[in-house]
Amino acid sequence: MKIIRSDATEFRDFFQTLRARGGAFTPDLLANVAQIVHDVSLRGDEALFHYTKKFDGCDLTAATVEATPTERKEAAAQVTSEDREVIELAAERIEKYHRHQTASGYTMRDEAGVELGQRILPLYRAGIYAPGGKAFYPSTLLMAAIPARIAGVKEIILTSPVKGGQLNPLIAAAAEIAGVDRIFKIGGAQAVAALAYGTQTVPRVDKIVGPGNAYVAAAKKLVFGQVAIDMIAGPSEVVVIADQTANPAFAAADMLAQAEHDEMAAAVLFTPYQDLADRVLKEIDRQMQQLPKKGIIEKSLSQYGAIIITSDIAQAVELANFFAPEHLELMVENPADLLGQVRNAGSVFLGSYTPEALGDYIAGTNHILPTEGTARFSSPLGVYDFYKRMSVLSFSQTAFNKLSPQTQHFAQMEGLDAHANSVRVRSRPGMDK
Repeated sequence: MKIIRSDATEFRDFFQTLRARGGAFTPDLLANVAQIVHDVSLRGDEALFHYTKKFDGCDLTAATVEATPTERKEAAAQVTSEDREVIELAAERIEKYHRHQTASGYTMRDEAGVELGQRILPLYRAGIYAPGGKAFYPSTLLMAAIPARIAGVKEIILTSPVKGGQLNPLIAAAAEIAGVDRIFKIGGAQAVAALAYGTQTVPRVDKIVGPGNAYVAAAKKLVFGQVAIDMIAGPSEVVVIADQTANPAFAAADMLAQAEHDEMAAAVLFTPYQDLADRVLKEIDRQMQQLPKKGIIEKSLSQYGAIIITSDIAQAVELANFFAPEHLELMVENPADLLGQVRNAGSVFLGSYTPEALGDYIAGTNHILPTEGTARFSSPLGVYDFYKRMSVLSFSQTAFNKLSPQTQHFAQMEGLDAHANSVRVRSRPGMDK
């Protein structure tokens, strides 16, 4: 893993490469995914089952694509009591945190006597994508389904690829605890297309949330507009800002935790202290030898791991804001004092005893977060993602008369005579009868 100074001549190019590691979707990938999406939109179940067999080796029919209540119950029953207790604790904490995100509408009356308002309505149907390829993530299912339920979504639908046609027990248990209504045993771009367009068996949803592989991310990008999406999830990342008080073993452990996700994950440390940088690097080498995913970690860190020596902590924060990481850990003496300088991050972890892993599982905050610099303009998934807003207007005749001339004038400025006329016709004598 590289140690590089922020004042080195090669730093600018290196840092830019680090930030752009996910990159845009390749033309070939987009073309392949577009074909799958288009085919499912046209042929429905026939195409959906074709691609499920081709990519997942699972032979489904209209009678077997949806998990039955018995299947769900039997799968969930395989989870140990210890595992279930942990899932239930996480769900409880996630719900408690997200309850604070609920919103309500309002009504106002202005000086002209006009009543204006906004209704806050839950989406009717939400689709959740839960990965099921290299690993299963019941935590991600909780993070998506619980906010949807709190928002009041009428029907929560889960899609997750299965192996051998059998539901993963942890996914089944998490779905039961989180309040998922229906589970379909499908994954990949074909599942996204089915949720976006609907098929003979899979209902069309209003929004698709949840991360997946590059095919899933590309499919979400392509169906956006037919359906709402939460975000385009890219490779995961952590940035650690550390001063001389930081424990090098802690910093190293958190960087390794991020690197084990996959070969594209990024783990970056910013610190002004060369001695700390050297000790963190030694800890990374030592701890990595004991980890089962050493091969993935080595590749990830060799490509996108870095320790960057900054001029001071202020520059470390400036560079972190430029990176706009998914996860930002502040391992400094007074992390709360530094928080006010942070503008761009999906989730911020304050202090040496707030590792990212807590946010991933038990803390209660959401771990479906913006990646690849999109924290500049995007936010963690939350209850607010499952609302839509509706404007409401009410004019009395008196209020209408007060604003009628200006409305006609504005319409005529824009060359929309029929708009102006729709106001003018109400102003003619006798039209109120």
